[in-house]
Amino acid sequence: HVQLVESGGDSVQPGESLRLSCAVSGYTGNLLCMAWFRQAPGKEREWVAHIPSARTGMIGGHYADSVRGRFTISRDNANKNILLEMNTLKPEDTGLYYCAARSLGAYPPCRATPADYSTWGQGTQVTVS
Repeated sequence: HVQLVESGGDSVQPGESLRLSCAVSGYTGNLLCMAWFRQAPGKEREWVAHIPSARTGMIGGHYADSVRGRFTISRDNANKNILLEMNTLKPEDTGLYYCAARSLGAYPPCRATPADYSTWGQGTQVTVS
């Protein structure tokens, strides 16, 4: 089965940039989609961005309105590394960032609901202040 490990979280000032990484291990042959979610204290987990896996033949990421134009999600063709480039960070971007994988299910491959993802990493903290 798939395992996910996030890294790259840090404390930064508004306007700065960070790059988060998600290392993917295990069997990736069934992967449909990789996504980033975040959760701020006292708030629900929210979708940030997702990208279809290479096996779908689809390309391009999709983004929540709050991060579109500032964040970029990317993956390598082996689906072993998922990156989230975050620019022009704002205090409201603060939270615990999770990498998630969707391996089985109907098309479209990518969804924006946490319940659609079966595998999660442990999270990496991003603080903007």
